[in-house]
Amino acid sequence: MTPEMTNFSGKVHGVSILKLLDEAAFSCASRYCQTYVVTASLDQVVFKNPITVGDLVTLKRNVNYLGHSSMEIGIKVEGERICEKKKYHAISCYFTMISVDENGKSQQVLRLKLETETEEKLFQAGKMRCQMRKEIQDRNMQLHIGLDSE
Repeated sequence: MTPEMTNFSGKVHGVSILKLLDEAAFSCASRYCQTYVVTASLDQVVFKNPITVGDLVTLKRNVNYLGHSSMEIGIKVEGERICEKKKYHAISCYFTMISVDENGKSQQVLRLKLETETEEKLFQAGKMRCQMRKEIQDRNMQLHIGLDSE
């Protein structure tokens, strides 16, 4: 992490990290489905530990869950204070990416092959988060409609 990425407190600014996260989600999703993808949502960004200038960051990403044309990409950011030889968990989040064709229309993605118990657990957790996102969207729509009718 470099000095131009910091905020006034001397820590790496969240927006600098969010850009890296989006790029990591894009590369993971597009590599998986071998198509262009777009970002649909970003959920549960948890800043666990601050990242400072000079820290090395590693973004670990994974396709957790698939819908028809959507993919949940889980990302874990690990920081490393190189001189101290200390690694730490910095950030976790989930992106929903959509596979699109050359006209920008969503298209079906390949099915995910679950080969390990961990992959199965990630899939089930992703499925649960997808259902929760839909429930939240439905509730927000109900609230919005309720406010408009008054």
